[in-house]
Amino acid sequence: MEKTENKMGTMSVFPLIISMSVPAMLSMLVQAMYNVVDSFFVAKVSENALTAVSLAFPIQTLLIALAVGTSVGINSLVSRRLGERRQEKANSAATHGILLGAFNWAIFALVGLLFSEPFFRSFTANEEIITMGTQYMSIVCIVSMGVFIEINIEKTLQATGNMIYPMLSQILGAVTNIILDPIFIFGLLGVPKMGVAGAAIATVIGQIFAMLFLIYIIVKKDHQVVISFRNFKLDFSTIRDIYSVGFPSIIMQAIGSVMVVGMNAILIGFTETAVALFGVYFKLQSFVFMPVFGLMQGVMPIIGYNFGARRRDRLLSTVRIGSIISVVIMAIGTALFWLIPDRLLLIFNASRLMLEIGVPALHTISICFVPAALGIMFSTVFQAVGSGFKSLIISVLRQLIVLLPAAFLLSKIGLPFVWYAFPIAEGASLIASIVFYLQLYKKRLKTL
Repeated sequence: MEKTENKMGTMSVFPLIISMSVPAMLSMLVQAMYNVVDSFFVAKVSENALTAVSLAFPIQTLLIALAVGTSVGINSLVSRRLGERRQEKANSAATHGILLGAFNWAIFALVGLLFSEPFFRSFTANEEIITMGTQYMSIVCIVSMGVFIEINIEKTLQATGNMIYPMLSQILGAVTNIILDPIFIFGLLGVPKMGVAGAAIATVIGQIFAMLFLIYIIVKKDHQVVISFRNFKLDFSTIRDIYSVGFPSIIMQAIGSVMVVGMNAILIGFTETAVALFGVYFKLQSFVFMPVFGLMQGVMPIIGYNFGARRRDRLLSTVRIGSIISVVIMAIGTALFWLIPDRLLLIFNASRLMLEIGVPALHTISICFVPAALGIMFSTVFQAVGSGFKSLIISVLRQLIVLLPAAFLLSKIGLPFVWYAFPIAEGASLIASIVFYLQLYKKRLKTL
């Protein structure tokens, strides 16, 4: 049992959100910087190298979907059990997280071994792209243990209100990656020149460093949850509770992978440069979306804790303040995409063709940023209170039911029109999100 009330139940909401979110937002910004630096160096190799990494992106998205989705379920369950004062159940959820991370790693190790080359051959006949892409995907998948274990420990600590160690672990991983990227890609300091494979090796080493740091923290420091395998018993009801929230989150993000595959299939019909541009867009938009996701990392345990503690006033204040902050961040991002799109693209050594198709693309897609801020907030609420299926429905609507069909139809008019599928899909999903939130409020939040 806790000796004192957790700060998530007592501290003023706005300072609480800032204290919980700023460390996560900073670490996510570092992650975004890594994404850009990684692609910056890869683009220096060749546009084919950038295309290879862009084609591998959906598989990385699937990997991250499984890792993050599982960890979201752990975060939600641990924070709710702490709010309910069920300490042993919180400890059990955290311990199960380590086992689930190891199991998920084994799945993707097999994916990397068996499916890397066939995946690339299904998209292109360019042997250089196939070779580089296969190397990159194999390494990232087979040596993915670091990310699966690290992120589950990270979300467990965040569920207790501890945001500093997760921030430090993400910064450690990203900075390690940034330092090693040019060394392994271009063969500096006596290291062999490895090109795209070097970028993958730098990535997994950064993930392993982050994992080892958090394992040390869990073993050596005191926390509000205890991860221990002493007298541990596998509890399938705990796994079920984790994935009742986590599975919809996994599917939500996996749908993102399906969306990218579908968009790549549409775009490659115009030019391979369009595929490379789409990959560049995802790197750039991470600077806008990552801080919002960091904000949500701080907001989710606050909502989950106060939902478990039946504190409706604090829960609703968190939703309101979180929405305002995320809208401001997205508005700033929209302004940047409209004011300096060419400068953003030139970071990636953009060709004249990429600039020609990329500037209007960034203008158009960024229209969806502000509506997306509210959509992300509503999805976070659904996950935090254990209603992750609502988030799943919204994600399916946004990325499959609306976006891909709209992009396919608009592609018949021309490439510049394809990008309008993004604001169309975001508008439709926001309307559905508002409807679901009102239903949730009437059925579960109003009576807290």
